[in-house]
Amino acid sequence: MAAILYDALIVGGGPAGLSAALTFGRQNMRAIVFDSGRYRNAPADFMHMVPGVDHVAPAEFRATARAQITGHYHSITIAEGVELTKAKKLDNGFEVANESGTVWQGKKLILATGIQDVPLDIPGYADLWGTGIYHCLFCKGYEQRGDSSAILAVGSLEHVGHALHVARMASSLSDIVTIYTNGNSQLAGEIEAKFGATKVMKTDARKITQFSRGPKNKEVTVYFDDGTTETHVFISHQPVVNHSSSLADQLGLERTASGEISVTPPFQQTSVRGVFAAGDASSMMKTAPNAIYTANFAGAGAIMQVQADLHGQEPLMPI
Repeated sequence: MAAILYDALIVGGGPAGLSAALTFGRQNMRAIVFDSGRYRNAPADFMHMVPGVDHVAPAEFRATARAQITGHYHSITIAEGVELTKAKKLDNGFEVANESGTVWQGKKLILATGIQDVPLDIPGYADLWGTGIYHCLFCKGYEQRGDSSAILAVGSLEHVGHALHVARMASSLSDIVTIYTNGNSQLAGEIEAKFGATKVMKTDARKITQFSRGPKNKEVTVYFDDGTTETHVFISHQPVVNHSSSLADQLGLERTASGEISVTPPFQQTSVRGVFAAGDASSMMKTAPNAIYTANFAGAGAIMQVQADLHGQEPLMPI
């Protein structure tokens, strides 16, 4: 029996992948979603910024979305627990495979593969990631709001403008914001020089040795090399991220200067025709609402290509 040729192969079972699948369901087109079971927001108790499911557990959101999609749109298949390791271009589309060699083929390929955060090499950081240390203060922070928060001006936040930007957001959720530079006194001075009229921000250049859960099992306690500690309702930091999949590299897709898969808006076409990308892997705005938004466009773009190719025509818009 000949292998099924799907209209689209969708790699990733988070908000982006599920949203892309929904577009294909609405056009009665056959697509398969490969869900590895690994999610960036797995440590988080709740997700936010998506109307209708604000403050809902990520696992509940995914389960509800999967049930709605497969229950209502019979052209959509979700392959749970499938990790794809290979991808290549064919004359009539694309082929992907898992480690055991099982192969799937499709006319178009949508990468909603996401990214993985790389924790700072400070004891306790990884344990508190997503539950006390947050990368996005739209997604987190409101429920933890209180008297004192902190920013880690390390790595991507080791920049005056970027650190102050995040500190301003934190100031809407706490009375005082401490900007830690982790031993970098020069940076602390440069940040202070740009404080302007604010009375709610301060810097601290002490070296951090450890993080732990606070005394009420909610806050974050910071330990310093001088033996002292400080406790905050939350800490914000943006760590280095890695792509969760090597498929983009196997296909030779171009990257942006900051490492995301390069796409042409609005339909998220990559540098290889027929390959689209959505969500965290293709955007600097790594949030669930943006994943849904970009995936809807990626799905629409892929569908326009499939339909135009079928009829031997050009799509309405250049994709």
